Amino acid sequence: MDKKIEQIYTNCLAQGAYFIESDGVAAVIDPLRETEPYLMRAKEKGVKIKYIFETHFHADFVSGHLDLAKATGAQIIYGPLADTEYEVHNAVDGEEFKVGRLTFRAIHTPGHTLESTCYLLVDERGNEHAIFTGDTLFIGDVGRPDLSQKGAKMTQEEMAGMLFDSLRSKIMPLPDHVIVYPAHGAGSACGKNMSKETSSTIGEQKATNYALQPSKSRDTFIHELTHDLDAPPAYFAENALLNKNGYEPLETVINRGNKALSPTKFKELISDPEVLLLDVRCMQNFANSHIPGALFIGLDGSFAPWVGAIVTDIDQKIALVAPENREEEAILRLARVGFDRVIGYLDGGIMAWQNADQEVTKLTIIPIEDLPAHQAEHEDTAIYDVRKPGEFTGAHLNGAVNMPLSQIADGTLSRLAQENPALLHCQGGYRATVASSILLRNGVTNLTTAQGDFKKLKDHPLVTSNQAGG
Repeated sequence: MDKKIEQIYTNCLAQGAYFIESDGVAAVIDPLRETEPYLMRAKEKGVKIKYIFETHFHADFVSGHLDLAKATGAQIIYGPLADTEYEVHNAVDGEEFKVGRLTFRAIHTPGHTLESTCYLLVDERGNEHAIFTGDTLFIGDVGRPDLSQKGAKMTQEEMAGMLFDSLRSKIMPLPDHVIVYPAHGAGSACGKNMSKETSSTIGEQKATNYALQPSKSRDTFIHELTHDLDAPPAYFAENALLNKNGYEPLETVINRGNKALSPTKFKELISDPEVLLLDVRCMQNFANSHIPGALFIGLDGSFAPWVGAIVTDIDQKIALVAPENREEEAILRLARVGFDRVIGYLDGGIMAWQNADQEVTKLTIIPIEDLPAHQAEHEDTAIYDVRKPGEFTGAHLNGAVNMPLSQIADGTLSRLAQENPALLHCQGGYRATVASSILLRNGVTNLTTAQGDFKKLKDHPLVTSNQAGG
């Protein structure tokens, strides 16, 4: 078959974009905001990008469709019901698009959102080869039904019912050999329990995916899909609107933020209460020395999703402390989730700040393996486990209180931690360090953070383990 399919996977967002070429022509599906990966591939392969297929208005990232279309002249394709503020082609259900010898067939599959559309790849012999399912069908899961645009006037139960119908009538009848390429994998908040695998087949999913079991009734499906849904991060709705209505060119965003500021200028900048000081270095470096009042969210973790979950205003002005030579990377990764208001970074980093005799502070840390001993020696210390509830259920330190990081921004933990000395931990230290920086910003000073692999304590007598847990 004359085709080449490349999945371009971004771990931070657990997101898969796709570059497909045939006979000198290419299509891109669900691109991230930066256009370079797609333009580079087109140049290297000597192909012209003809179509940009969007499966829906993404909520967890800002798509690169606008900048990519401007750079290439490619046509942006959405499915039915996608009402945009810029020019697109709205495919009707079943409409076909030629890319070299390949055919892409739009399959309208409402349920995750009203406009959700999958794209079936048919080869030159008419064989159904692969389907790009966006957030309609994941590996091991399906898209959550509560992320449709505000104003849609449909309940999540009604959306779940639409998704049930879409899966039964449009997806499950496809041949078992058809390859499934979803928009996300494990770690994305667009589903509840996705697999770490990033592709599968229709046959495998019908055999293993709970949502595709033939015996499952419509009512049971709706209940399972809508039960115990965590509230989506606040930035999801804002990202969906950016994808629907348009946004600034990425080049403009990077040029605005990529400004090196001396310690004196930087201090003046962050003295403005409307500017957020964001430290994106590794957690050990932050713990050792950081500017008072800094929020820590490290680049070497699930950076962009945690920014979106914790920083509630997508238009927040941001000043960066970043690892050397990674300042532009930080600006780009913030822009991927719509945080476009970086206004500068500290030139020379924390070392330059200290050399200018500016104030720094540190975070008290202990190795995770010392946590039980610390608990025994400091009986008045409250232990807060900031992992997800399922992780806590699976194994936790006796006496620890579960306070998931995603819920800390509401101030509850800050109020509790004012009453007694507090020790925070998670699975490896990243989330606990983020949480500790929030508490420090809220005036909590009697604070210790455990860093290291919590699995080291799995056989400790003070740890309760539940093998059936998460």
